[in-house]
Amino acid sequence: MTYPRPHRAVLLAACASLALAGCKRQAAPPAPPPQQVGVRTLSAAPFSVTTDLPGRTEAIEIAQVRPQVNGVIQKRLFVEGSDVTAGQQLYQIDPSAYQATYDAAKAQLQHAQAARVTAQAKLDRYGPLVRAHAVSRQDYDDATAAAREADADIAQAHANVESAMVNLNYTRVLSPISGRIGRSLMTVGALATVGQTSSLSVVTRLDPIYVDVNLPATRLLELRRELQQGRLQRAGQDAATVTLTLEDGSTYEQPGRLEFSEVNVDETTGTVVVRAVMPNAAHMLLPGMYVHARLEEGVDPSALRVPQEAVTRNSHGDPTVMVVSADNKVAIRGITTGPAVGSDWIVTAGLKAGERIVVSGLQKIHPGDTVSPTEAAAQPAQQGKAG
Repeated sequence: MTYPRPHRAVLLAACASLALAGCKRQAAPPAPPPQQVGVRTLSAAPFSVTTDLPGRTEAIEIAQVRPQVNGVIQKRLFVEGSDVTAGQQLYQIDPSAYQATYDAAKAQLQHAQAARVTAQAKLDRYGPLVRAHAVSRQDYDDATAAAREADADIAQAHANVESAMVNLNYTRVLSPISGRIGRSLMTVGALATVGQTSSLSVVTRLDPIYVDVNLPATRLLELRRELQQGRLQRAGQDAATVTLTLEDGSTYEQPGRLEFSEVNVDETTGTVVVRAVMPNAAHMLLPGMYVHARLEEGVDPSALRVPQEAVTRNSHGDPTVMVVSADNKVAIRGITTGPAVGSDWIVTAGLKAGERIVVSGLQKIHPGDTVSPTEAAAQPAQQGKAG
């Protein structure tokens, strides 16, 4: 059939439109496959909860060795950095002047004792004579007074001897406590004086040793409550068992006790200082070291650990995770987190054992998406800590 030219143009345009529409239907892209994500299936496991409290070590006793008399140091009788005992001689100060004073005091005592003999003999003779009226009553009273003065002279001489003996003994400088002595701050030949600003040396008792910990007052109340309820291991009245983690990350082998005995709160910081007492026979802990005091608070028998990279926060700052359902759809879930343990959070509410959470690929998915989950390897478990 032959169409007029206008009809042929319309027919060709319609065919072209149909052909173009067919091409567009054939070029439509297929639906995207589900996103690949890594998931972790949660399982409950016992978890030991601990509290780490930063602090510094303090010596239980520190004694500055100072001279009690003036004189030149003749000898140093200890090895620097060694252990000394209470009463051990550390220095010898020149005793010659004090020895002479002591000898003179002893001579004065002997003189007073000799005078007492004469006075007592005179008094003994005057006793019968005054009764026989052979001597006056005044002479007898004078003899009595002389005897008593002789007794006073003897007492004074005894005091002088004791004072001289004290000063003579002070020339032997002794250690006031048992502990480890540091370097000598004065050498042989130096002049030691009473009241000098510097000490001769310092003795420090290292066993046991204190660890002073600063705690918020509210935290102190929590720990005392846990101690009363039996959640903290008790080490005595109002004291809890504590272990130390050293600055290099190693654990101090011997446990000690943390004593909650402080009664004053710092008004400016709202904190209190509590003191741990640690055994230190090997002198591994030295004053001034930075440590962490760790308290065992208890065991959660069914704790859930969630990798920190799986936790995001909403606009309110609340922690959330993406949960994968049985049909592989994702939904957002609000959770409550507890202490951080290594690279994990302990989740206290919002999840349960057996649920799957997204740990990788979070940036590619949205709530309601269907995903293709792959189980991610779990990290090795670590001991818990809080605070």
